[in-house]
Amino acid sequence: MVRLILASQSPARTKLLTEAGIRHTVLVSDVDEDAVQARYGVTDPHDTALLLARAKAEAVAALPEADGALVLGCDSVFEFDGEAHGKPYTAAVARERMLRMSGNTGVLHTGHWLVDCRDTEPDDDGAPGTGATLGTVASAEVSFLEMDAVEIDAYIATGEPLHCAGSFTIDGLGGAFIRKVDGDPHTVVGLSVSTLRALLASAQVRITELWPES
Repeated sequence: MVRLILASQSPARTKLLTEAGIRHTVLVSDVDEDAVQARYGVTDPHDTALLLARAKAEAVAALPEADGALVLGCDSVFEFDGEAHGKPYTAAVARERMLRMSGNTGVLHTGHWLVDCRDTEPDDDGAPGTGATLGTVASAEVSFLEMDAVEIDAYIATGEPLHCAGSFTIDGLGGAFIRKVDGDPHTVVGLSVSTLRALLASAQVRITELWPES
């Protein structure tokens, strides 16, 4: 049976996989995102998302618990006015960003990286691993409604946007402020299921193999 490990502590990502009927377990990496970015000097939001997704996937893939499994790492970065916006962490940063985002449009980049930790020799089922380690970025354009300061402060007071790339969610309270999304909405949640399907295919695994057994 094919095993998938999600190398992310994001509740939204594991909820998305669960609702899509994809069997998985969660194993969180201890990657220092700031250190990784400093080491490679990557500033482009698109490339940063892929770099951090790869770092998370490879960190978990190196653990004994990942032996025989497929490991998926994901990371999201919001690009606005040419700037990379990760998690704001503080109310002041979130407020400044959201006031600028009001009525405007940005791009949410979600990096996906898959590592095949299965034995490359055929197993008892005759299905060897591929040794694949590959990734890609899924991007979606997000357009926001006008938001006034009272609404923004009320949203920040809930705590929801403080730990989300770009200071917003689409699958929570923040969805009330999004006018439209051009691209895969799952990308904005933090994990594109169609992108995962393509990566699995590169490792010679059908996504249907991760669906619940009937």
